[in-house]
Amino acid sequence: MQQPLFTALLIASFTLFCFSCYRRLSLVSVGSEIDRFDQPLSRLKEMLVYAIGQRRVVRTAFGVNHGVIFWGFLVLALANAEFLVSGVFPGLSFAHLPEPLRNTLYFAFDICSLATLIAVVLAAVRRIVNPPYAEARTFEAFFILAMIALLMLAYFGMHAAEIALGQLPAGSAFPISGLLARVLVSTPLAGALPALPETFWWIHALVLLGFLNFLPFSKHLHILTAIPNVFLRNLDRPNSQQREVFADGNSYGANSADQMSWKDLLDSFSCTECGRCQKVCPAASTGKSLNPRLVVHALKENLLERRWPGSAGQPAALIGEGRGQSAAASLWSCTSCGACMEACPVFIEHLPKVVKMRRHLVQMEAEFPEELLNFFENIEQRSNPWGMAPSERVKWASQLEIPAFVAGSTEYLLFVGCSGAFDARNKQVTVALTKVLDAAGVSYGILGKEEKCCGESVRRLGNEYLFEMMALQSVEQFRSKGVTKVITQCPHCYNTLKNDFRDYGLSVEVVHHSELIKELLDRKALQVRGVQELGDVVLHDSCYLGRHNGVYEAPRATVLQLTGAPVRELERNRENAFCCGAGGGRMWLEEHEGTPINKNRVQEALAKDPDTICVACPFCMTMFEDGLKDHADATAQVKDIAEIVALGLEGAKA
Repeated sequence: MQQPLFTALLIASFTLFCFSCYRRLSLVSVGSEIDRFDQPLSRLKEMLVYAIGQRRVVRTAFGVNHGVIFWGFLVLALANAEFLVSGVFPGLSFAHLPEPLRNTLYFAFDICSLATLIAVVLAAVRRIVNPPYAEARTFEAFFILAMIALLMLAYFGMHAAEIALGQLPAGSAFPISGLLARVLVSTPLAGALPALPETFWWIHALVLLGFLNFLPFSKHLHILTAIPNVFLRNLDRPNSQQREVFADGNSYGANSADQMSWKDLLDSFSCTECGRCQKVCPAASTGKSLNPRLVVHALKENLLERRWPGSAGQPAALIGEGRGQSAAASLWSCTSCGACMEACPVFIEHLPKVVKMRRHLVQMEAEFPEELLNFFENIEQRSNPWGMAPSERVKWASQLEIPAFVAGSTEYLLFVGCSGAFDARNKQVTVALTKVLDAAGVSYGILGKEEKCCGESVRRLGNEYLFEMMALQSVEQFRSKGVTKVITQCPHCYNTLKNDFRDYGLSVEVVHHSELIKELLDRKALQVRGVQELGDVVLHDSCYLGRHNGVYEAPRATVLQLTGAPVRELERNRENAFCCGAGGGRMWLEEHEGTPINKNRVQEALAKDPDTICVACPFCMTMFEDGLKDHADATAQVKDIAEIVALGLEGAKA
């Protein structure tokens, strides 16, 4: 009776499982095209390291616990496959394998079952006592954990009973089940031993098939999609955005699922809802309404409203206040720092989704914060955020002899940037940088009043049409001037010229001033003395220099050489650094929710009791200077890396 009944259940369960998976995952096809099948060998390597190896998962202490569950499942998948096959074809069983191989498999299954059971219990306790976020205590989460635990217990019960009845060898092949068998024969259940193997077998079978069919309807669908999602990840750093095609009749940005890419939609099914993204998000962790986890979750809910690809009826818009929607106000809180993407174990791409929805708001609805109206107008009319006349761009150099860039006789273009040219504090950094370049004999020149804003903030704020015009003008200018090498002091300019402008045909060597300074020091082109008056130095990692472009060592090495001591690292540093709050166009917006992000970061820096806070970004400079105004008793000064080196030059001359 067992074999025919189980065969029928298995066929029905697998049919329903396949149908449910198809019904859900086929929705991914409504997304727009994006190429994620290039470099297959690199993708395979990344999948093995990050999906199978769980590299990002085990970064945190409790991530190891999830890793145990995952790796246990990989091993036990073989045991469960044998369980299902032998239920239909009893002759196809590991019991018929050669004894050494058979016993090795049995030992592995026994140990992995115990490890998985312990990990599941710990996961349940953690979710009760200290959940990753408040909403993590859900019925579904505990139900899934209970099903996994029941599978392990049924496995032990079945094998312990078989060992007690002499149907399986009790030796070292089943260390845990063998121990339970000895316990079992001394309990009241000993009298029911003949019925226990089949009872536990059926419990295991029903829970396994039930779990299989619950999977497509739960967040644990990520068990099926996470590994492919890692394979299909963006192999580049998240430092650029997809270019739009402007033509009559086109819509721009995204306010419906079909305006997202199919990878965006696959992301929504791959989210494990672990909460790591919201924990590191500057907006979420300072009381803003933006939560990157909920942005992805809302996309999934919105997509599921379709039920079938091409189904009748229009689902709700992605932007709004209802179920399956993200509030417009929350989208403007994103600093585009990329911390969410750096933390995500399955490489979900939160930032591009936010930018796409911003693009829709700006370009299709003309709906954006009021402060941005003047910002966009100033950029469009005067090519700088303050609306200053182009002639004002060179006032910082009025007392200096700064050469103009001339192709053929000038090696580098010094791209000063808007902050370096117009902001009073950052003008000092520009002057310091030119002193460093002059001292090292670097051949450089500037565009002067002809220099234009790179448009980085414009693009991250969603005004892609304006950015397109700016990018095309700048690329044409660079080409006509014969520019091949560029120095920037602003990581946002650096990222735009190096990464964004590639899609517009610009191919030049772009170097951030922190990188060039380190190179000059390394080859002894600069004669500097030790700078002791800086005292203890802490270093803030700019998101667009570090996380987006991987430049971490250059400023650290420079501080070490100038002061003779390594920087004091902030609690959140390098790829885990916390944003200053100015990225994603937030430099030009006020914060109306929660705690200002820059105040959070300043407090973290002051906790290290520094004498100097070192930055390598004009936006970071502004945010730290503003944040320190709330700490009248603080004596720390903020210095750019170029200013620190300029101090060393002055000492060397003396």
